[in-house]
Amino acid sequence: MAHNGITVLVVEDEILIRMDVATFLEDEGFTVHEAADADEAISILDKHPDIKVMFTDIDMPGTMDGLKLAAAVRDRWPPVQIIVTSGHWQLNDDMLPVQGRFFSKPYDRSRVIDAIREMVAAA
Repeated sequence: MAHNGITVLVVEDEILIRMDVATFLEDEGFTVHEAADADEAISILDKHPDIKVMFTDIDMPGTMDGLKLAAAVRDRWPPVQIIVTSGHWQLNDDMLPVQGRFFSKPYDRSRVIDAIREMVAAA
């Protein structure tokens, strides 16, 4: 599929889940960067100003979890749209940084893709 002009950062410590998400996003034409934790995500965001959406799990090892990462990204990179996901937490969108969205695992891939497109179009 042709590139759709949207670059997504997938932050997930479980490699098989991260690879699955990256593959289905690439199949839909997204350019994807992958990070295993928040520190790696921040490093990638520093190097790739073209990232429009961060898709992050909440539970991760390292210096911060996905919620703290989402707050840090909202403060440092306001244009980046944020999607938070978890198999253990149930959150409302209003519990996330401004304009963030939450998807419970297992998520419906088509809903995630639609959300990414909507968020980027509205930005």
